Amino acid sequence: MTATLSKPTLETPSGMLRGAARGGLANLAGTVCTGVAGLGVTWLAARALDPHGAGAFFAATAVFGLGVTVAKLGVQTSLVYWPARMRAVGDLSRLGQCLRTALVPLAVAALVIGGGLWFTADLLPGRADLVRTLAVFLPFAALSDALLAATRGLRAMRPTVLLDRVMRPGLQLVLLALVWALGWGPDVFAALWALPYLPAALLAGVALTRLRAAVSPAKVDISDFTPRRFWAFTAPRAVASLAQMALQRVDVLLVAALAGLAPAAMYAVAGRFVILGQFVNQGVTQSVQPRLAERLAVQDQAGANLLYRQATAWVVLACWPLYLLMFTYAHQYLDLFGEHYEGGVHIVRLLAVTMMVATACGMVDVVLAMAGRTWWNLLNVGLALITMLGVDALLIPRHGAFGAAVGLCAAVLVNNLVPLVQVVRGLGLHPFGRATLLACGLATSCFAVPQLAVLPVHGLLVKFAATGAGAAAYCYAAVRLRHVLMQGER
Repeated sequence: MTATLSKPTLETPSGMLRGAARGGLANLAGTVCTGVAGLGVTWLAARALDPHGAGAFFAATAVFGLGVTVAKLGVQTSLVYWPARMRAVGDLSRLGQCLRTALVPLAVAALVIGGGLWFTADLLPGRADLVRTLAVFLPFAALSDALLAATRGLRAMRPTVLLDRVMRPGLQLVLLALVWALGWGPDVFAALWALPYLPAALLAGVALTRLRAAVSPAKVDISDFTPRRFWAFTAPRAVASLAQMALQRVDVLLVAALAGLAPAAMYAVAGRFVILGQFVNQGVTQSVQPRLAERLAVQDQAGANLLYRQATAWVVLACWPLYLLMFTYAHQYLDLFGEHYEGGVHIVRLLAVTMMVATACGMVDVVLAMAGRTWWNLLNVGLALITMLGVDALLIPRHGAFGAAVGLCAAVLVNNLVPLVQVVRGLGLHPFGRATLLACGLATSCFAVPQLAVLPVHGLLVKFAATGAGAAAYCYAAVRLRHVLMQGER
């Protein structure tokens, strides 16, 4: 592999979309593994632990996720953005400097954050012993994410797919199944959940080392990279990443603190399916992101807009059926986790509808970041977080887990609709191409309309039959219309 270019060379639009689609499909395949493993972990936690133990585990993992996000300092986005810009202008001579600029501060921050969680665990919601167990593995999780981001910046998707999408979640599922079989407690459950981050970090380092060895440094020096510019781009993104993670995690902690561990467990279980959709979105985004940065670096607005629209169509095509099925089968989904979680039906349905709206907006935050508008991104996420905290403080004491779901939905809408307006008005880009509209129409016609048609008829078998017919029609239509859905052609 030769990653250095003597002059700016960009793919043709069709080649760009094919490359992004290949990477996206590989990521989506890995995402299936991640999603299944994630749901399996949630199921095992609900089955192996009592509601209070499960709530303590989910609270501890929420703290862990927040800590990892703080420790990463926002560099994961920068480690895609800057190598992609270097590729676009044909100069990778400063790649090593870029990596050192990012990884050395991250390693220090990860050790500090991990130690901080260890010593302050008694002050956090849930069980202190679980937080301390996870804190040991926090540096490995942060380093793994950053190293894999750097490989994606060099357009290598395989390490992310194999290590972060398949190996780590697969190991977590296998190890926690062992815990369940042997009847061990939450402390061992937490330790074995975090253990796979160690080999993931080591193997990610090996993968990046091999990629760097294949790079021939350019003889020219025309890249606009400097450490100062790196941190000017990264600083707002670091705060935005923390706020983004808080949107995903802090509500579990608030439910645990204001309503109790059992409602926190129900809320975590009811909303777990959202993570599968987020993984799909992330899988497509990670494939498109370096190419989007390259197009914006050379001011190719048409190419950037094409990538944005097609990526949105792919995510809608994959995620809307999931959300529509979750809305339809909310009762059956919650039954999988046991009788303690049957009260979360309204949470599932509210989140499903909200995520459909968010998905249709596309990767608005990534578009802003790859255009260098990290301050805009920070303001948007901050506004969304303030919205969620305000609604949560008002509704959780009275309505428990459902109040938290309302707060999350309000934040998700703010965090997608506000940046959508900015992308349209400020950058001249939008996600609503014919492929996106076609994907929305197909999903609605094949998964929502059949359920509305059989609504007067009671019986689960009838609903299953309608779903099966709709799914078959969906697959057939997607194949027949693949040129529009995959390449934007008529």
